[in-house]
Amino acid sequence: MTLDRRTALSGISASALAILLPNSVLAQSGGTLDQIKQRGSIRIGVTQAPPWFSKDPKSGEWTSGFGISMGKAMASALGVKLETVEVTWGTAIAALQSNKIDIMYMLDATPERAQAVDFPQSPLLYYSLAVLARDDLPAAQWSDLDKVGVRIAVPQASSMDKFVSEYAPKATIQRFPGNAEAIAAFQSGRADAVSLFHPPLLVARKALGTGKIVVPKPAKFQASSAALRKDDKPFRDFVDNTFATHYKSGQTQKWYEEFLVSFGLDPKASPAVMKEML
Repeated sequence: MTLDRRTALSGISASALAILLPNSVLAQSGGTLDQIKQRGSIRIGVTQAPPWFSKDPKSGEWTSGFGISMGKAMASALGVKLETVEVTWGTAIAALQSNKIDIMYMLDATPERAQAVDFPQSPLLYYSLAVLARDDLPAAQWSDLDKVGVRIAVPQASSMDKFVSEYAPKATIQRFPGNAEAIAAFQSGRADAVSLFHPPLLVARKALGTGKIVVPKPAKFQASSAALRKDDKPFRDFVDNTFATHYKSGQTQKWYEEFLVSFGLDPKASPAVMKEML
């Protein structure tokens, strides 16, 4: 697998933090659950990436998205308030290590990340990797995109970054802090395609009114998860049980569909986020 220098350094930085701060923050005032109860709030990392997180432009509050719904459910179960803390995909692990947030949803469990953070055993949901591409750009296969001169935008240090780096090494891969910046590069014509997992691209396509969404072959379906501070079994067990309960009950799919409807999208025209329904 070919990784660019920034991605490699990001992984090294995360690992270094794990070594430099091995539970030192937690040791000061108990584990994450104790801290949450003492503080009266659970802090979730958020970044503008519908349908996962969406900020109301008028109020500036993070009011909708799957991650907000899950955060509210966890807060309710713990009897505390939900507190949102803005991060980027690339800085979320550092925010966990420095005790700025308690959990970051929609971070996939990779070996590199597992050196610095923990993940629950139960998956949060499942999704497929896709591209929003120019209408005239062939994109049925990853080999169609793996060509000199093709510009693909991705969020830096993300699962999309790693996958596209491996399957389209000949393309020019443009890396941005988050989903919004990657989509903006496509919108402005600075990129020929933007690669994200399928759900955010549905929202982007509706907002932009241009481009085509394709799931290139070989298709990649993946479980998503949530990152937690290392070696905190009580909190990890709580998150694991919460994810499993909502997934098995179908609430995970319902939250996802609720956001799509609120955004004016038809859930029936969108891939599900439960493996059994893909």
